[in-house]
Amino acid sequence: MEAETTTEAAIDRAALFEFLLRMGDNTLMLGHRVSEWCGHAPALEEDIALANTALDLIGQTQLWLGLAGEVEDKGRSADDLAYLRDVYEFRNLLLTERPNGDFGKTLMRQFLFDAWHYLRLQTLLSSTDRRIAEIAEKASKEVSYHLERSRDLVIRLGDGTAESHARMQQALDDLWPYTGEMFMTEAADTALSAAGVAPEPQSLKAEWDELVAETLSEATLRKPTDGYMHGGGRRGMHSEHLGFVLAEMQFLQRAYPGATW
Repeated sequence: MEAETTTEAAIDRAALFEFLLRMGDNTLMLGHRVSEWCGHAPALEEDIALANTALDLIGQTQLWLGLAGEVEDKGRSADDLAYLRDVYEFRNLLLTERPNGDFGKTLMRQFLFDAWHYLRLQTLLSSTDRRIAEIAEKASKEVSYHLERSRDLVIRLGDGTAESHARMQQALDDLWPYTGEMFMTEAADTALSAAGVAPEPQSLKAEWDELVAETLSEATLRKPTDGYMHGGGRRGMHSEHLGFVLAEMQFLQRAYPGATW
């Protein structure tokens, strides 16, 4: 009986570690992508807004990966997990590693993620894990602003000029096949749901669909039909783009191990 209890505890810890990596890697990758706009946005106000969004996401990464390191209990810090893992060890959604493209594509990616992210954090406010609930409470305040802003801009550009409308529709069509991964449920998700830590991802789909459909309607954009959906990022199977992101993001730590300012 003791051996069985120990095994169950190990599975729970592994599932929790995996969940925390997924939350932290999502914000890390998207935060890095958004930061690439710093100094390059089409207007000063947007430059500042995108920089602030990136900072929010990186700050959330510190919390998620910091807790992941504690749960793993192998002496790895948030910095270690961010800078010293290889591609196959990352658990972020493929959507978050997609290249920025033009400003419209960046905003569409942000909105599709923000809608999911906000709903996910809302469900985590009642997590049986107090630490997760506390992180969700802090992060949800920032993400509610991210969603408000990205939704507003998607509507303005979608229902704007002929060119802005066409660009937003193209961005939506290109990114839609990456949205299904947000709702894919695996064994680790089921274990955490049973423990009351985090609901299964598929439970968010209906509310996300409703929020996105309402926004796209206001933006006069056509919602794509669900078809083939890319997946694998949550299991460490990534696109070629992640390797380039990590090469840039991890260079200093790899070149000068343990360097400090």
